[in-house]
Amino acid sequence: MSAVAGADNLGDLYELLGVDRGASDEEIKRAYRKRARELHPDNNPGDEVSEAKFKEVSLAYEVLRDPERRERYDRFGAEGVFSQGAGGSPFDFDGGLGDIFEAFFGQMAGGGGRGRRRGPVPGADAEVSLRLTFAEAAFGARKELSVRLPVSCETCEGTGARPGTSAISCPDCQGTGEIRRIRQSLLGQVVTAAACGRCQGLGETIPTPCTQCRGEGRRLEDRSLVVEVPAGVEHGSTLRLADRGAAGPRGGPNGSLFVHLSVEADDRFERAGDDLHTTLSIAMTQAVLGCHVDVETLEEPRTVAIAPGTQSGYEIRLKGLGIPHLRGRGRGDLFIHVAVEVPTELSARQEELLRELAAERGEEVAEGGHDGVFSRLRSAFG
Repeated sequence: MSAVAGADNLGDLYELLGVDRGASDEEIKRAYRKRARELHPDNNPGDEVSEAKFKEVSLAYEVLRDPERRERYDRFGAEGVFSQGAGGSPFDFDGGLGDIFEAFFGQMAGGGGRGRRRGPVPGADAEVSLRLTFAEAAFGARKELSVRLPVSCETCEGTGARPGTSAISCPDCQGTGEIRRIRQSLLGQVVTAAACGRCQGLGETIPTPCTQCRGEGRRLEDRSLVVEVPAGVEHGSTLRLADRGAAGPRGGPNGSLFVHLSVEADDRFERAGDDLHTTLSIAMTQAVLGCHVDVETLEEPRTVAIAPGTQSGYEIRLKGLGIPHLRGRGRGDLFIHVAVEVPTELSARQEELLRELAAERGEEVAEGGHDGVFSRLRSAFG
């Protein structure tokens, strides 16, 4: 007969965890974590079916994570593990189920022993948006923000109790912050724990609340803060400011403030990582004969040389004139893309010179006076 009531009806332990028989220890561990989170009583309050399945999954994990028990189970099945004389009860492991729940869920959910006091609850995280110019994102900036968040009450110094008074131990949970209940399951008697509803898991109640914060230990206020934006941030990135979020109730630690960055576009440049790209338009004659042209950068203009015969689409690279690297030293590069402009309007003399050039080079061009085809069309329909 099995040493654990109902153990024979567990079914295949590998199927309970959703793994095959050749699964590695790490795969079994990951599978257990996933199934345990889905079935945990805290996520399924009042669902006895989920609770029972949760215990089965936990039992399956305790067997399969132990190499010796897993080998016995693979060779002899459930009888090799759960029967009398098979090496002890399946609950004969370090600390019982409570240690597993503590490791994965951060709370005592089983076994004997005293519950632990949970202490002050941390404040919530907060979010805010910050708009930056292109240059501020490139080189960094100090920006001032105004945020409305719960802050520690100065009157009671965050305790929630009226000055001269103090909190007392919660009478419902005797200061543990937990209410423990004993339930019967197919595995026997199981002790579960949940946060005390009266003190919200703090272990304390306040008989005489602070008149300013009404026992909350915090007040909603507008505060200004300075954000140090590092050089090289991109549009859509987020800064995390630890301990700058909402204050926790009754002296609990602050949450984090997440600053979402929005970077204004710059008509001159297009960013690709830490590199910048810009377009330089030059005249046809400058491209043919060569020239020196001033090009805008993130700082002062730079003069670049255009070699004779430069084609449209030619690329010039200026090293170290891009965006500073967010992590590490140095900067990206500035890439200049040359665009050769072809004139659309010519004087009679300019057209004559170009026709002479075309004739000299033996290049065939359209016929017509300096007004060209459009002039003849206007005459025809005039």
